[in-house]
Amino acid sequence: MSLRLYNSLTRRTEEFKPVSEDRVGIYVCGPTVYGHAHLGHAKSYVSFDVLVRYLRYLGYRVMYVQNITDVGHLTDDADAGEDKIAKTARKERKHPMELAEYYTRSYFEDMDKLHCVRPDISPRASGHIIEQIELVKALLEKGLAYEVNGSVYFDVSKFPDYGRLSGRNTEEMQAGVRIEISPEKKNPVDFAVWKKAEPNHIMQWPSPWGMGYPGWHLECSAMSTKYLGQPFDIHGGGMENKFPHHECEIAQSEAAYGTQFVRFWVHNNMVTVDGQKMGKSLGNFITLKEAFAGTHEKLSRAYEPLAVRQLVLSSHYRSPLDFSDAGLFAAHSGYQKISEAVRSLRKQIDAAPQGEPDQDVLRQLDEAKTKLEEAMNDDLNTSVALSVLFDLVRVTNSLLENRKTARETLAAVNEMFTKLGGDVLGLVTEESVPAGGVNEEALDKLVGILIAQRAEARKARDFARADAIRAKLDEAGILLEDGPQGTQWRSK
Repeated sequence: MSLRLYNSLTRRTEEFKPVSEDRVGIYVCGPTVYGHAHLGHAKSYVSFDVLVRYLRYLGYRVMYVQNITDVGHLTDDADAGEDKIAKTARKERKHPMELAEYYTRSYFEDMDKLHCVRPDISPRASGHIIEQIELVKALLEKGLAYEVNGSVYFDVSKFPDYGRLSGRNTEEMQAGVRIEISPEKKNPVDFAVWKKAEPNHIMQWPSPWGMGYPGWHLECSAMSTKYLGQPFDIHGGGMENKFPHHECEIAQSEAAYGTQFVRFWVHNNMVTVDGQKMGKSLGNFITLKEAFAGTHEKLSRAYEPLAVRQLVLSSHYRSPLDFSDAGLFAAHSGYQKISEAVRSLRKQIDAAPQGEPDQDVLRQLDEAKTKLEEAMNDDLNTSVALSVLFDLVRVTNSLLENRKTARETLAAVNEMFTKLGGDVLGLVTEESVPAGGVNEEALDKLVGILIAQRAEARKARDFARADAIRAKLDEAGILLEDGPQGTQWRSK
């Protein structure tokens, strides 16, 4: 079975066939960097990370482009309002580019912790002004756009397929308008590809139409085409971006160049809180930094980044993920089972006796590999793929109970964890390998002594001493977890 993906453009699940036989170009709408990334961002970027990982697992050479929006994204997500970055910069009393740099670094820090592979190219909108101006020129030369008072608008009436992606027609679009329409537009649904900047606008560039800045939709068209050509294979983004953002991308790109823009449109669904979309503008978001530190009021504890990743993978990318602390705690517990099994397995491999690999275990591993590939080929069914990892955990725990299990058998299981849990799902990392030169048995005994001392202090109601022991261990990278079976420890 080959990979099949749901194509939002055709509204069908289709066999994926790239433009070039062995190469795949994928563009994903990146963040607008005016705040820290939140759990909604994790849902999107972990979902596309798995897509990129799986395409590489299948043997494709993938060019992964994910932009950084640092100018032009207005507060109404269309043509009105204030630039989101400029607005936040004014509140924080920073230069917009200083703000963008700060939150860009923050974004990549969080994505690294989620074990998302870095994009091959992370183009910034502000670094591609020339390309965007050239695209506007092309639209004007073909009579597909018009200039009014220093702003340039795309003429939707000249592109009959407008609305094909979102399924909307122009009458519905006009009826849905809730803001005052600019008198500059010929038609209410026309959209800006270049905006005139007011004299006090801090982010503006010279253009043939005067000082201004690019429209948000224009940026992604220019950057994706520059690096991937046209047509390219996959354009990804959040479902909320179908209209107007992606609809406008299609219109201006295909109108300007006279060829298909993108073969497959892949959209992830959102994270919800009490049934409502999680988002910065709604004020109901939990940043990833808050989740990792456990500092948000809705969280009962700090969560490991890969527990957040597991939560995302437990739902299908096209399904909404309703957030709850209980759900995140369950994902944390599940991740711990996987990571502890891998850690124990890797610790025991070298000490295990040599021998022929167990053929029954090898058969189970082949079955696990087949099951995971079938799930991933079925429009990236990560929840079923996760169940395969738990099957491997059960196999591992059974093998580790028998100290006579051959080293070759354990190594085969470890290799499968690395391929399926690491290469594809991004949950199994090299950090699970014990650090070279560390005597794990001695470390376990030392930590055990401190755990016993902490227990004595708590029994004597000397909570200050108990907390001090826990804090010192935390500083050393050792986390304590109290449970019904006593206190367990693990490395951060």
